[in-house]
Formats: sequence, C-alpha cells, structure tokens
Amino acid sequence: MTVKLYQFCISHYAEKVRWALDYKGINYQPVNLLPGQHVKSIRALTKAESSVPVLDHDGQIIQGSAQILDYLDQAFPERPLAPESPDAREQVLAWEKKLDDLAGPAIRTWIYHYFLQRPKVVIPLLAAGTPFYNRIILSLAFSRVDEIMRKWMKINQATADTAQQALETLLAELAEAYRQQPYLVGDQFSRADLTAGALMAPLFQPPQYPVPWPKPVKIPKPVQAMLAQWQDDIAPIAEIYRNNR
Repeated sequence: MTVKLYQFCISHYAEKVRWALDYKGINYQPVNLLPGQHVKSIRALTKAESSVPVLDHDGQIIQGSAQILDYLDQAFPERPLAPESPDAREQVLAWEKKLDDLAGPAIRTWIYHYFLQRPKVVIPLLAAGTPFYNRIILSLAFSRVDEIMRKWMKINQATADTAQQALETLLAELAEAYRQQPYLVGDQFSRADLTAGALMAPLFQPPQYPVPWPKPVKIPKPVQAMLAQWQDDIAPIAEIYRNNR
C-alpha cells in the first residue's frame, strides 16, 4: 500500500489530513510542494483543480481535506473520526464545514496580510519542506509572489480587518463550547475537534507542525497584540491539539 500526501507544509488544511493520517496510524509519504509551482503537479493528478491537499492511495486520488477525511474513514475504519449516531455525525460535519468555510480562510487572510510584509519571516514558512534553493527563488521574486498571493486570496487591509473580526467571533464560540464540554460534539474526539485544532494551529504554533515558526519577536506587532488578547479563547483549542495530536 502506498499513501502519498501532496501538500504545502504551511497549509492548515494539510495539517487536518496529516493529523487524521497520524491519528489512524497510517504510514504515508508527504510530497511537499512550493506554492505556485504546485499547479502543474496537482493538475496532472486531479485533471481539474490545483488546490492542496491531495491524497493518492494506490492511484485513488482524493482532493480537499474534508473529502480526504471522508475517504480515510471509509478505507481505514479503525479509530473513526465521526460518531456512529446520525444526529451526532450531522453536528460534527456541521462544525467542520463551518470551520472550513470561515476559520480557514479568515486565518489565511489575516496572517498573510501581516506576514507578507515581512519576507524574511514568511519565506521559510512558504518553502518549508522543499529544497533550500526555493527560499532563494522566493526571495528574488518576492514582490511578484506578494502581488500574486494578495490578488489570488483577496488579501488587503480591509479583508484582514474583516477576517480578524470573524476569527474573534469564532474563537469565542469555540472557547465557550469547550467550557461546556470536553469535545465539540458528545463525549469523544472527532473530526470537528481535529478541524478546530488544525485550522487554528497557526495561532498557537505547535511544535508538531512542520514549519519553522518565527520567534515571538519576529511576529508582526498587530498579530502579537491580537494573539495576546485572544489567549484565553485560544487555550482550550491548543489543549485539544496537545492532547490528541
């Protein structure tokens, strides 16, 4: 059996899949790609979209973190990521979709708006897991990289401010849920908790995440300020990550 995960190391959607694979004890080969240069490789696999993550299981190609988690529970039913109860499963999938649709893009927009202003900090994150010369390539072409990323993901001060507000609301909602019970749904860990931990991971920078997180003093000051303000709401999500990753 061969399982390959095509990913960006920095991608929090890829972290969802890495965590699920590790949780289920599935050996896999990561294929680390450079943003931008990944398009040709991914389209050759999917014959369609170029987004990552993409899972290749003995030639079976699955694209998208939620779809990959669906597939893993079908192909590798041990340690299921969703409860058997239809009602509980519906709640779990609703949490996952909400986080995928709102938290993922909001963190990406907010973080990149500020980190793209610090090339020496963001380039090692973008090139993580790829050959060393990619850092040089990104450095030489960074103004173009910055332009493309901002245009592609619609990143600017206004969208970053909106994303920050969305994150604040979601973090408060998650923190309140975790104050009421140990998991988002029922009494067991599920893909809802996994999604919350994976997508919010850039806010607490866990060591398991395969990128060279910047030292605190290198984090842009607007990000530092909000992380300090959100510390209490981030804490239960970080604990879920530590206890289950």
